[in-house]
Formats: sequence, structure tokens, C-alpha cells
Amino acid sequence: MFGKKITSDAISPRRSKRNAPMSNAPPLRLPGPLDPALLDVDARAAVQALVREGDSANTRQSYQSAMRYWMGWYRLRYGEPLVAPLPPAVIVQFVVDHAQHQGKHGLTTEMPAALDAELVAQGLKGRLGPPALATLLHRLSVIGKLHTSRDLPNPCAQPAVRELLAKTRRAYAKRGVRTAKKDALTREPLRALLATCDDSLRGKRDRALLLFAWASGGRRRSEVVRATCENVRRTGPDQYVYTLAWSKTNQQGVDLPENDKPVTGAAGVALTDWLTSAGITQGAIFRRVRRGGHVGEALTEAAVRDIVRARCALAGLEGDFSAHSLRAGFVTEAARQQVPLAETMTMTGHTSVATVIGYFRRADMQRSRAADLMGDDTEGTEGTGGTASAN
Repeated sequence: MFGKKITSDAISPRRSKRNAPMSNAPPLRLPGPLDPALLDVDARAAVQALVREGDSANTRQSYQSAMRYWMGWYRLRYGEPLVAPLPPAVIVQFVVDHAQHQGKHGLTTEMPAALDAELVAQGLKGRLGPPALATLLHRLSVIGKLHTSRDLPNPCAQPAVRELLAKTRRAYAKRGVRTAKKDALTREPLRALLATCDDSLRGKRDRALLLFAWASGGRRRSEVVRATCENVRRTGPDQYVYTLAWSKTNQQGVDLPENDKPVTGAAGVALTDWLTSAGITQGAIFRRVRRGGHVGEALTEAAVRDIVRARCALAGLEGDFSAHSLRAGFVTEAARQQVPLAETMTMTGHTSVATVIGYFRRADMQRSRAADLMGDDTEGTEGTGGTASAN
């Protein structure tokens, strides 16, 4: 028994003509073998599709804009199309063309005036002159990413280039140039915005949007436009939970308890009012309101920004506001009201403690007793008739 030879027929499933499936389709053929060292055309296309889907619309747009600028500048500067990999000398030239340095007559760059004017004429930049430091650094980051994504040596990572960038940042800092930050919409200015929202359909939408974005933890505009009737579930009268399955800080979509963001209080009331008035029961929550009160398609991220700016203008607020002002305002208000750091980060989704602590420290300085040691005492502040020091 144990000496019987086992053949392949003995372990293969037997097929009978009775059980054989009947089909007129041609038999499937295995594809030819692939080269393990190379990706074929279809695989490369699939990779690009996954990368596009994984990036946000804002990321794609900013990347494409930066690359258009790079290609335009390179062609005008070198008289030929941009082809990677670029030598480090090109990166250095890009930096000195765009970063200001001290010259004989003040701050200047190495960008020729005619080339600068041509970049404006081609629509690659909005105005003459050097860009903000943040714009320059972003464009350098994009060209570096282009190289690393193609497994090419990154010229921006060369020691000489990194040293130049470090000194450039330091030079700008010594001049008092800081990275521009949007003003924060804390509780009081937010109330001013809400006061501009009437009982029209558009007014109800904007009130619900502002409160939803602010009260649920300072949601980013990308997160606001992805709110749907399917991921915002009702848990009670005027109470909702927004399940944020994907965000900037959770791009892998990991299922975490802090993904659930409560929408309650005034935000819950406003959301119920908007959904009921607009008759929205499925799909996107925040939508365009056309003339005549017709509810249209989902809002875009740009539309959220425009709504915030328009309401700030109606409220007469002075400052530089955008959709991010809602997020900054929530964190700043939480700091002012001394909400524990951990609770604030759970709501906002911040993963960097240092970022949130920055808001908390600014709020603490506004409450600091050390900032007002003189109090209301004005004694001794008036002149005594003596001669003031020239220094």
C-alpha cells in the first residue's frame, strides 16, 4: 500500500465531460513573461493613476503650477527644454534668480529684467519681482520630488545647495521676513461672520458650513467638501458625528477612534436647518446654491475659501483671512479657553505637538501678567521737563 507510486493524475481533480463547463469564449492565454527589472507600459500607467488618486487636488494643482514655472524659466534661461536630472548649478542659479540679496543699491536678484517680464507675459507669474520665500522653497521642493520620484540623483540634496538654502533662510530671517500666516477666526470674529448669514438658502448653507468647519475641530476645506450624508451620521436631535476616514494626517485611512468628530450645539442646529431646507438626504452636504434657490453640485475647495473671504468682507473684518483661518481660529480659541492640549489635538487631528503648542503659547502671552506689569498706573509716565536722551 505504502509502496504504490503516486502520479500527478492521482492528485489532480478529475474532470468529466458531464461536469465540464460549456463556453464559446476563446480560452484564456497567459501573458508573456515580464522583465523583473522593468515596469511595462500598463504598470507605469497604473502607478501614475494611483499617485494621482492618492494626492489631493490642491497638491496636484500646486505641483503642476510649480513645474510649469520651472519649465518656462529653464527654457528662457538656458534656451532648451528642461530635462531631468538637473545639475546642482541649475538649482543654484534658480535660487539666486529668485532670492533677494544685498547689492550696491539695496536688495536685488540675478533675474534679468527682460526674462522676468517674459515670465509675466507668458502667464507663469502674476507680477514682476521676486516671489515670497515660501514660494521659492516650494518650487525647489517640487523639483526635488521630480528627481526622487524617478530614482534620479536629487540636486537639491547636494551639500552646497543645502548650505545655500540654509543661509538664504537665515538671511531672510535677519531681515525680519517671516512665513505669512493667515489671521485666526476665533469665537468673536466668527460670530461677526455668522451675523452676516440671513435666512436665505445661501445664508443657511454658509452658516452651517462655517460652524461645521469650526466647531468640529477646525476642519480643512478638503475635509469640508468631502462631508456627505453617508459619513456624517445623525446621533440625536441636532447632533451628528463626522467620520473622517481620510485626512492630511491620516492619508492611509487607518481606522482610529479620533476619526469621529462631533458636530453639536449651534453647529448641529445649523446643519439640521440647512439639510432640511435644502432637502439633502444623500451625497455631498455642502453644495452650490444657484439663482432661484436651486441646490446644485458639491462645493469645491476653492468655493469654501471664497465663502469665508466673502463673509469676512461682509463683516468688515480687517486682516488676511482664508478657509485656514477657521482651523487656526479653533486652535487659538481652545488655547484661550485653556482646553487641554490632548483634547484639542484629538479634535483637530494635529500630529505635531509643536504646531499646536505654538498656538497655545501665543494665547498664553496675551493673558500673561508679565505683559502688563505697569497696570493702569500712569504715574511717572509724563514728561518732567528734562532733556531727553539722544539715544
